[in-house]
Amino acid sequence: MSKEKLREDFLKSKVQALPSSPGVYQYFNEDGVVIYIGKAKDLKKRVASYFTKSHDNGKTRILVRRIADIKHLVVDTEEDALLLENNLIKMYQPRYNILLKDDKSFPWIVVKNEAFPRVFQSRTYIRDGSNYYGPYTSIGMVRTLLDLFKQLFPLRTCKLNLSQNKIKEGKYKVCLEYHIGNCKAPCVGEYDELFYAEHIDSIKNILQGNIASVLKYMKDLMLNYAEKLEFEKAEDIKTRIQILNNYQSKSTVVNPKLSNMDVFTIIDDEKSAYVNFIRVVNGAIIQSHTMEIKRRLDESISDILILAITEMHVRLKLLAREVLVPFKLNIELGNTKFVVPKIGDRKKLLDLSERNVKYYRLDKLKQQSIIKKEPREDRLLKVMQADLRLKELPRHIECFDNSNIQGTHPVAACVVFRNTKPFKKDYRHFNIKTVIGANDFASMEEVVYRRYKRLKEEGESLPQLIVIDGGKGQLGAAVNALRDLELSEKIVVIGIAKRLEEIFYPGDPVPLYLDKNSESLKIIQYLRNEAHRFGITFHRQKRSIDFIKSELDEIPGIGQKSVEELFTNFKSLNKIKAATLENLSAIIGKDKGKKVYSWFNVNK
Repeated sequence: MSKEKLREDFLKSKVQALPSSPGVYQYFNEDGVVIYIGKAKDLKKRVASYFTKSHDNGKTRILVRRIADIKHLVVDTEEDALLLENNLIKMYQPRYNILLKDDKSFPWIVVKNEAFPRVFQSRTYIRDGSNYYGPYTSIGMVRTLLDLFKQLFPLRTCKLNLSQNKIKEGKYKVCLEYHIGNCKAPCVGEYDELFYAEHIDSIKNILQGNIASVLKYMKDLMLNYAEKLEFEKAEDIKTRIQILNNYQSKSTVVNPKLSNMDVFTIIDDEKSAYVNFIRVVNGAIIQSHTMEIKRRLDESISDILILAITEMHVRLKLLAREVLVPFKLNIELGNTKFVVPKIGDRKKLLDLSERNVKYYRLDKLKQQSIIKKEPREDRLLKVMQADLRLKELPRHIECFDNSNIQGTHPVAACVVFRNTKPFKKDYRHFNIKTVIGANDFASMEEVVYRRYKRLKEEGESLPQLIVIDGGKGQLGAAVNALRDLELSEKIVVIGIAKRLEEIFYPGDPVPLYLDKNSESLKIIQYLRNEAHRFGITFHRQKRSIDFIKSELDEIPGIGQKSVEELFTNFKSLNKIKAATLENLSAIIGKDKGKKVYSWFNVNK
């Protein structure tokens, strides 16, 4: 009997032994490697279909020819089969299964289960009693929310164990966060735990989409302070209400009467399908995400959508009780009800999701087209223009950085990029002239003013974008200089802060967070690092010159200008000592050359 006949008989016996129950099946090749994993409401019926009918798709025919063994796992429900299939595909990554191109861990916002709870982001879900909100499909949204909470409430960020016993024992001391006003020092008993808990409740309400209750609480608090004539506290609460109103105005409100629900839509392509997910809480869209799912076999659009719903179910840990879908699905997931809306607000939501997924696909196609047709420089410039909200392509970019050590030898550097590449001929160093001591803000204002005053007077071209290495303070100083030169409306200036790589714009308290893999961010980081390198090199040279001057300055008749000329040409003190009389005279003149030569070769 042939090998192929033995294989067919073996697989036939395997299929006949399969139960007619929900479960997951796995196909193995001759080497014992899993090549496909599937789920079924009826295992026997589903697996048999691979061997009892002809397949139009060539990849499916190849898969069937390579199956050498079949294994299965029986589960109680179709929902269990879906979840198990999802986990096994991630574990084994079989060759013929659908490829989820967006298989990343999404961030959560954690309200820690502890005394005086911390609020922070995490990509790991730990069942430790803490409250996890999300996961969020955009790290920018997470950072925006955390920044909002930081503005609204003075929460602690330390990891100390703030039990009442340790606080009473005086175990801790206040830190810098207390001194700069970001924390009210619960570690030393200066913050009432019940009042802190009210802040945490407000944060939980915001994360759950219930902003109205938080606003009502804060308005009542403001009026209460006003009645007690505590106007300073009332004004502080009023500022926080304005911040929260501003955040709420940016949320997409659908209809306050709509209950919590999830929305899924899909559009099909030849090789991939695109699925959009929207989460609605209390009438507002709080999450939206689009994923691309690459086909491997001849999967139906219904199967792909079910896979996407299962994937989001796994990532989000749950689905809403009501899920809107574009067509009827043969799927059961717990108490979730799948609805195909035809009219009304639910249909509008479905249409909105469909527009999102269509725009996503068009953007992908446009990007692919641009990559193929456009030179890399032009493509990068267009990406930067879009990411940084610029009116024109940033073909000419300049970046500034300050360098000093405890206020000594203060210098600054300006690097120039043209068409996203360093243009070293235009790099400039600056000695700080008008600032005494370590004052980065004043130093930045001085060098920016000097740089563009000169360019303006000489009629040179101005950059489309200026990058300042630093946060809001350095950025504000640069804007002041440009304003004095009447250039603040003509040049876009941004600041990049080192800690979280936030991009700051003048007058905007909320920073822009670019994806860590963003090409725009990488170019800005390149600019910043190049300015830092160029500035540090100049700073070291200045310190070296000043060190050498201490010996050269002892020579009678040799001034500072002569010392600098010698150092510029010979680079080191040892080379100056070893120079001939002729070489020295050629640099600083015959008389001075003889004095230096005699000092090192006769007196010493």
